[in-house]
Amino acid sequence: MFDILAIEDDQRMRELLKEILSRNGCSVFTAKNGEEGIGLLERRTFDLIITDLKMPDIDGITILSKARELNPENLVIVITAYGTVESAIEAMKLGAYDYIQKPFEPEELMLVIKKALDYKRLADENLRLSSQLESCRSEELIGTSPRMTEVKILMERISPLDTTVVIEGETGTGKNLVAKTIHRISKRSSGKFLSINCGALTETLLESELFGHEKGAFTGAIKQKQGLFEAAHGGTLFLDEINNASLNMQIKLLKVLEEGRIMRIGSTESVPVDVRIIAASNIPIKKEVDEGKFRQDLYYRLKVVTVTMPSLRERRDDIPLLAHHFLDRYRERFNKEIQGFTTEAMDTLLTYDWPGNVRELEHVVERGVILEHGKKIGISSLPAELRSRPKEIMSSKSVMRLEDMERQLIQSALRFFNGKRDSAARALGISTATLWRKLKKYNLD
Repeated sequence: MFDILAIEDDQRMRELLKEILSRNGCSVFTAKNGEEGIGLLERRTFDLIITDLKMPDIDGITILSKARELNPENLVIVITAYGTVESAIEAMKLGAYDYIQKPFEPEELMLVIKKALDYKRLADENLRLSSQLESCRSEELIGTSPRMTEVKILMERISPLDTTVVIEGETGTGKNLVAKTIHRISKRSSGKFLSINCGALTETLLESELFGHEKGAFTGAIKQKQGLFEAAHGGTLFLDEINNASLNMQIKLLKVLEEGRIMRIGSTESVPVDVRIIAASNIPIKKEVDEGKFRQDLYYRLKVVTVTMPSLRERRDDIPLLAHHFLDRYRERFNKEIQGFTTEAMDTLLTYDWPGNVRELEHVVERGVILEHGKKIGISSLPAELRSRPKEIMSSKSVMRLEDMERQLIQSALRFFNGKRDSAARALGISTATLWRKLKKYNLD
């Protein structure tokens, strides 16, 4: 229900407005003059303000200015009599949403109001999505590398759209986090986000978990159980490692996607479900299709949009940002006063190949926070496999000059911390003075 304020000095018109708006499901507040209207505006917020343009004490232009001053997002519709249309147009130039001319039919009034409320609904939704996406950018999806920027832009485009998504990438790259973020900034955010690992259960257990079962459907089914498809109705279901689902299970998943209905094990009646499917695989599903391990029809039904998560070795310039992020998390959890990483430790993190990707980096930083007794995590607090491993990055074909890498790391750190040199220096494991000298050296000032 929308809250609408109607400011009108003519009693009959005021009562007519209240009757029309109330009949259409709105909560209506009325004011008999401009002074009373401004008083209401100062005490509470409204979804829409309707004001007469000509009133004896305070006119509609003043009401409009005050409403916009209190909240620039306030929507105002002015009512004007014949002969004052020019004033109404002037009001629109000052920020009024629209105007309606007396006399008017109730249907004509409601058409203008409906347009205004639809505009507000859309504006509020866009604001909510923008706010949540900004939160996800700054708090969870850490990284400013070109590959991660591409992922974030793609997520921003697809999240509001109610379509299936496939997330591909190596283990530990953050596929689960991307799925949760897409749900949180989608129109289904008020619904549940449920997930299941298709490779962790036998086919029988997976079917029971997804579709549910009736009492007595099999040995041990002592009561009816709701499956995840039903439980996630109106929300999102994340099918992790879908590439490990059996061909028989793939047929059943395809049927749900095509019909929007499921049938519990042991039941003869289907149940409608409204669920957004996000699937993930640590192997490119097209490769599984080519090898006959994944159904082609299900692949194309799922593959409306594919998000490919880069491995950590493909975005090494994000490592200092991620390491600092995890350091902040775990020093607070373990009540440590560690401020950063030594240069040697950071260099080790940068040159390690990270087969476990971001998840492995997080565990390494957590371990370092636990073991370190100094102010900075040193190389002795890192796992032996990192300390003894040769610098694999230097043996690759895509060798990067040390100066180029250093320049990129400094630029990434400054972008991540919005130009704050103290924070960037801490993340890089160097002093602010050293950072300043390097900025001069690389002409980045």
